[in-house]
Amino acid sequence: MRVGSLKLKAQLFCGDEPAMGPGKADLLDAITAHGSISAAGRALGMSYRRAWLLVDSMNRCFRDRLVETTAGGGQARGARVTGAGQDVLHRYRALEARLADVVEEDLKGLEAKLRSVPLP
Repeated sequence: MRVGSLKLKAQLFCGDEPAMGPGKADLLDAITAHGSISAAGRALGMSYRRAWLLVDSMNRCFRDRLVETTAGGGQARGARVTGAGQDVLHRYRALEARLADVVEEDLKGLEAKLRSVPLP
């Protein structure tokens, strides 16, 4: 998440593996919007394999699955973000918002000292 000139990146780790971060949160949003991992990946400019690996990582790291998939044909196929996934996503987005609020004052002081573009 970008706040002015500052980029904040909150990550939650499960052992050494990133369990949740901005890219995984964006992927959960995209799965909610598009109803499939492949469509979500396309919307975010990533391959199906990359999107699937991120979903697999989230599902392995959290106690409850964040994304459920249904294979096969028909309208029931695809992916959906579970209730646990929606809760994790909501809490992660709230954390991002709170971090942005906490750094606002310090950011203003740093931005006052920052050039608008780097020197050549």
